Amino acid sequence: MLTFSLAVFFLIITPGPGVLSVAGVGSAFGFAQGARYIGGLCVGSNLVAIAVVTGLATVLLANDNLRLILLIASALYLVYLASKIAFAGSKIVFKEAVKAPGFWAGVILQTVNPKAYAVNTTLLTGFAFMPGHLATETALKFLILNLIWLPIHFAWLYAGMTLHRLNLAPHIQRRVNIAMALSMLIVVGLALIAPK
Repeated sequence: MLTFSLAVFFLIITPGPGVLSVAGVGSAFGFAQGARYIGGLCVGSNLVAIAVVTGLATVLLANDNLRLILLIASALYLVYLASKIAFAGSKIVFKEAVKAPGFWAGVILQTVNPKAYAVNTTLLTGFAFMPGHLATETALKFLILNLIWLPIHFAWLYAGMTLHRLNLAPHIQRRVNIAMALSMLIVVGLALIAPK
């Protein structure tokens, strides 16, 4: 169980679209919006985990056409979300982003996030620690995942809010927002071009 917990920690804390976007939302929009967004990410993450455990993810992703459609939808949605973070508070766009990504944005992001599927598949199908008690082991894995997942995401939110509290000049804050959005897209791009 300790090995599983360490794997959860290291797989979740590494930058991916979820944690990077949480930091971006924290920096651009603050705690309340970030907490709502984390709530959506948590629900989405658990939906992905349920899809992995039930085999639904395998069935859906076995269809090459459906996988391509989901990949395109994922990329487009992540570009949209990154643009909301990048242009939050920016004066260089025609219409300023005044609405933060909320609960449903978090749910959608996790359900199209390639890292969420990879992490959940790795964690839920590996690291057996209760042979012969699959239901109990799976329930414990869900509990451990969430107990580690939530504080890590709130830590990333705090990191983003700390950037905002530094009261950076508007052009510096704009650059930070753009850098966070670009980082999120780079991580997604790397996940998409990685060998399958």
